[in-house]
Amino acid sequence: MVVARVASTARGRALGLMRAINHANRSCPCHGDAAHHHHGHEHARHASKILQNTRGYATPVDISQQKEYAFEMAASSIRFGPGATKEVGMDFANLKSTKVLVLTDKTVAQLTPMKQAIEGLEREGVKYDIFDDVMVEPKDYSIKKAIEYGRQSGADALLAVGGGSVMDTAKLVNLYTSFPEADFLDFVNAPLGKGLPITRSLKPLICIPTTAGTGSETTGTAIFDLTDVKAKTGVAHRYLKPTLGICDPLNTRSMPSAVHASSGLDVLCHSLESWTAIPYNERIPRPTNPILRPAYQGSNPISDVFSLEALKMTVKYLPRAVRDPDDAEAQSNMLLAATLAGVGFGNAGVHLCHGMSYPLSGMNKGYKHAGYQVPHPLIPHGVSVAVTAPAVFKFTGPSNPHRHLAAAEIFGVDISNAKQESAGEILSDAIADFLVRLGDQPRGIKALGYERADIAGLVEGTLPQHRVLVLAPNLRGEKEQQRELLEGLFEDSLEY
Repeated sequence: MVVARVASTARGRALGLMRAINHANRSCPCHGDAAHHHHGHEHARHASKILQNTRGYATPVDISQQKEYAFEMAASSIRFGPGATKEVGMDFANLKSTKVLVLTDKTVAQLTPMKQAIEGLEREGVKYDIFDDVMVEPKDYSIKKAIEYGRQSGADALLAVGGGSVMDTAKLVNLYTSFPEADFLDFVNAPLGKGLPITRSLKPLICIPTTAGTGSETTGTAIFDLTDVKAKTGVAHRYLKPTLGICDPLNTRSMPSAVHASSGLDVLCHSLESWTAIPYNERIPRPTNPILRPAYQGSNPISDVFSLEALKMTVKYLPRAVRDPDDAEAQSNMLLAATLAGVGFGNAGVHLCHGMSYPLSGMNKGYKHAGYQVPHPLIPHGVSVAVTAPAVFKFTGPSNPHRHLAAAEIFGVDISNAKQESAGEILSDAIADFLVRLGDQPRGIKALGYERADIAGLVEGTLPQHRVLVLAPNLRGEKEQQRELLEGLFEDSLEY
């Protein structure tokens, strides 16, 4: 009752003020009474404040400073099971597709998953074209080549058979053949591109992953190298999501041990980064329209479930999958972990390990990771994200000690007597120990060929990665302050 009376009194005062203002404003234009006019506007401002308070919420004055209040959950449909690849022809027939553009790379083109996919299309009489020139760790020019092929093909659906590079290339071919009038940078993440929202649904895209890592079959994200600036960037939007991801554990059997390791490290960092990203309701700004809500939203209750389970599975099964190429149980569980992590980070986002990895890959001075059969220098994506992880999670620890200790416990650390202020250090040591025991991993960016003198350039390549840096705990302040923090992180990442 008291609350009602107070609200009623306040509302009455506000309405009285508004009547006075209306009267004052009516007399101003006719009589030119400047003092009266000014007095009316003072009343207006006062009344406006009272009205805001009586409504129970404040009308946003500066939307750019309003925190997010909602999160969305989006993921592709997933089919999981050994032998599911052979169903893909029926899927396209069910979609009434008249012609499918199949994208793959030169290696996967010769392997069983590709043969099974093509047999499935032929069995159902679905016409297809094959583009097998996808580049591992794609660059803007390799993607433009695939887009041009897609335009000439005239296909009304797409199929990606391969790892993250193939799936991401297929997403971008789907986007730019659906928006033929668009400039290549129109949808690329700002500030390197214009970051325009995708305004309509794209063509059906089915993804068949042949590696257990990227989770790209579930997400609306596509990453590539922008060669002009020597940094990775990408496009991120819900409409990029594949229609269906067919996760067939038989398809990862052909992965060499080195590919198992680096793909699995991507899963590890997807899980850890999305679990420790800033909470969704701390993200600024709140979108002025739902279409502008980013795919990467910050940690949220649904993503947390997927990210934590993926982390548990990766810690348990990745060492087994790397050690024994015939461990079918470990391989199957790593493919499932990659998909779970994809759902988690595809909605929560990643932060510093990924943001810092993009210039590490893009500015590669000639490092070629052992176990990859490619003709050019290559820092595999999983290697480039994991190499900074010990430094990153030591830095982010104070933002949420509980979450960092919970992650450390999954690595087997006894946290019963752990101090909150040591959470980052404890998790950092656990990750470093895991990486060392996994074997054949560069122990810091120095092992990739980088020196102290390169740090300034690596920082400049990280700063434009707004989409992920905005989710990084403890990376606050103006650009100059962020620059200093990133310099410290790269310094700490030289060796672990």
